[in-house]
Amino acid sequence: MWHSRNSAGDKRNENSDKIYKFLDELGDKMRLAGYLPNIDFVLQDVDQEEKEEVLCSHSEKLVVAFGILNLSGGSSICVFKNLRVCGDCHTAIKFMSKIVRVQITLRDSLRFHHFSDGFCSCRDFW
Repeated sequence: MWHSRNSAGDKRNENSDKIYKFLDELGDKMRLAGYLPNIDFVLQDVDQEEKEEVLCSHSEKLVVAFGILNLSGGSSICVFKNLRVCGDCHTAIKFMSKIVRVQITLRDSLRFHHFSDGFCSCRDFW
């Protein structure tokens, strides 16, 4: 079991460069599969490109990427979050589960989300 404590935009992890590079590469695959970043979830007043960068640094995406990079065998990824997951992260993690073929469980402030093969157990009602 890996334990990682992250916050949005966190770069304290010794592997942060590797994590951000992996997220960038995975983001390209996600876009090819139909993922479109939803910048409506960015509250900062910045331009479009910066909004997409802000979305990429959300803590749950960082932790899922860290988990994928450190998976062994038939492992799954489990993330606990003290806030509600944003809509963009929810969609992105669905794509991640399909592309990487891994089961991801995310516990946010309201419920457990079980992601597998591009679907979530909440049926996109959260």
